[in-house]
Amino acid sequence: MTRPDAQRRRLVLLAPLALATGAAQVHAAPAQKGEPVAWPTVTLLDGRTLTPAHWQGQVGVVVFWSTTCPFCRRHNQHVEKLQQAARAAGAPLKVLGVARDRDADTVRRYARAQGYSFDITQDVAPMAAAMAPRSLIPQTAVVGRDGRLLQLLPGEMFEEDVMELLDLAPAAPQTKART
Repeated sequence: MTRPDAQRRRLVLLAPLALATGAAQVHAAPAQKGEPVAWPTVTLLDGRTLTPAHWQGQVGVVVFWSTTCPFCRRHNQHVEKLQQAARAAGAPLKVLGVARDRDADTVRRYARAQGYSFDITQDVAPMAAAMAPRSLIPQTAVVGRDGRLLQLLPGEMFEEDVMELLDLAPAAPQTKART
């Protein structure tokens, strides 16, 4: 099958997802490993908007999850540790949680109770269309600093495996102050 045929086939497969979730249209097929990700603009639970520019020069870790999934709960505990470690190290790594739940208040309460500090959106359709057409949870997509999909990891991950993602975004070297 030629490359354009494969992309056309993926678009045909995504059309029902777009219609079922109310997305007006599907602009591109989900990125395959090594391909650039077409980051959509999404609205976060706190009302802020993330645009594609937010991800420039950053490693993106995107986790699809649900408040009713016990595997997601354990997985996201590790993702939260990753978020904290990246922030402490000044590493160019951003985490985005994509909650598959319908009620925003439920997601907000759950995230607050779990102590999640990473950004969360409920804009599932555009995020799934960009990188994860399968609706299993948890599912983790990793996008490199160059904007290409590095990994799409289905299921719960061990803490060590999640923390290894930090190696993809080494912190900028510290410059010593001259005395």
